[in-house]
Amino acid sequence: MKALLLADYNRLEYTDVPDPEVGPGQVLVRVAACGICGSDVHGLDGSTGRRMPPLIMGHEAAGEVVEARPPARGEAGLSPAALAKGDAGSKVGDRVALDSTLFCGACPFCRRGLTNLCDHRRVLGVSCEEYRMDGAFAEFIAVPQEVVHPLPDGLSFRQAALVEPLSVAVHAVNLLPRSLGDTAVVVGAGVIGLMAVQALRAAGCGRVISIEPDDTRRTLALQLGAEVALDPRTGDPLSAVRELTGGLGADLGIEAVGIRETVGHAARCLRKGGALALVGNVSAAVELPLQAAVTRELRLIGSYGSRGEYPRCLDMIARGAVAVDPLISAVAPLAEGADWFARLRRREAGLIKVILTPSPPR
Repeated sequence: MKALLLADYNRLEYTDVPDPEVGPGQVLVRVAACGICGSDVHGLDGSTGRRMPPLIMGHEAAGEVVEARPPARGEAGLSPAALAKGDAGSKVGDRVALDSTLFCGACPFCRRGLTNLCDHRRVLGVSCEEYRMDGAFAEFIAVPQEVVHPLPDGLSFRQAALVEPLSVAVHAVNLLPRSLGDTAVVVGAGVIGLMAVQALRAAGCGRVISIEPDDTRRTLALQLGAEVALDPRTGDPLSAVRELTGGLGADLGIEAVGIRETVGHAARCLRKGGALALVGNVSAAVELPLQAAVTRELRLIGSYGSRGEYPRCLDMIARGAVAVDPLISAVAPLAEGADWFARLRRREAGLIKVILTPSPPR
């Protein structure tokens, strides 16, 4: 099959690779759409330690099931992970989205329902010291039954490829202690931040404030539900948020970048007793305004991936409760993937989400 292979650091090749082997309890999916994630772009040079070549990246994917293998003889049925998810299994012809995180279903965290924190988790398109897991920048991918989710009628593959970042945003929102009518701040208006703006609105926030330096992304944030979009380059976000909230600060915050300045902005914009979900992690470590966090009794909540939000998120997209089409900047053949990675790496103006199509929909 054809795949976009990270052959070496900073070198992507559209080339032939062996077809994936389909194991017991797995399905073979013909990939119709796969989004380029910022983590893929950041991982090209090896600085993250999560994209060690050779590797097929890609974890925001949707496609069609073309083969489904039953569990091995002697096994009772689906894997512990599939049973934990309540999955009845997929069949040939099903249109599906792929959860990016594989979990065992049997470790102490999975048994508590914390599947995203599984002791044995693996992520599609990631290669690190602990494991190597090829992803979906390829014509086909073999995955366990438990990570495939059926698409609602009318939902396109390219729209379904956006369910992974939406699930990340919804998971973060679900971790926050919310009350109807809360004011929320979202720092960063990349894909996750723009999804978070919509998810917070859907969760009942009365006002959402976006903080983002890019003009195009601020405009999108306003289009997608932010009441105000602040440019941190031209003013003090803290002063602006306090003015908008009668001097109190925001009830809730989501930090969707992960660098020192943005984490600081997010924490300082909260009212006393406010809560902040930390999603972005571009930097492995950042300075925190510790004294402000302690004396203002802020709640800082780490948020990783998602756990169980896919069906609800697919439904939200299908019903139009969350708009994903405005985030799709381009849809291109997988063969052009290296060029689009380069454009994203250069931070070309106007690019938000690029979808690659390994196999045209049938």
